[in-house]
Amino acid sequence: VQLQASGGGLVQAGGSLRVSCVVSGRTFSSYDMGWFRQAPGKEREFVAAISMSGGRTRHADSVKGRFTISRDNANNTVYLQMNSLTPEDTAVYYCAATPARDWLGYRDWEYNYWGQGTLVTVSS
Repeated sequence: VQLQASGGGLVQAGGSLRVSCVVSGRTFSSYDMGWFRQAPGKEREFVAAISMSGGRTRHADSVKGRFTISRDNANNTVYLQMNSLTPEDTAVYYCAATPARDWLGYRDWEYNYWGQGTLVTVSS
C-alpha cells in the first residue's frame, strides 16, 4: 500500500485549504483512513479518521467544526478540508491507512501505512 499526500501550502489565517491523499497498491475501500499532523518541535497528533465506507468519521476536538475528512472510493482518495485555519494548524499533515476495524483508530500505532506528508503553513 502506497500513500501520496498533496495539497499543502501557505495560507493566511482564516483561510481554507484541502489536502488529498491518493492510495495505491491494495483495495482502498477495505481500509480505514486517518490524518495526523506534526508541528515543529511537537509530537505527531491525531486529526481525523474515516471508516472504509465513509459512514463513520472522527475528528480531534481541536479541529471539530473546522476540518472535515471525506473519501472517494472510486478514485482511491481521502481528503481533509480545512477551514478557519489558524497559525496553530501549521504542521506537516500525514495520511495513514489501516485494514478496516470495528472502531476508528486515533493513535498512530493503530495505522500500518503512512504517506510522506504535506506541509501546511498558516500565516498570521
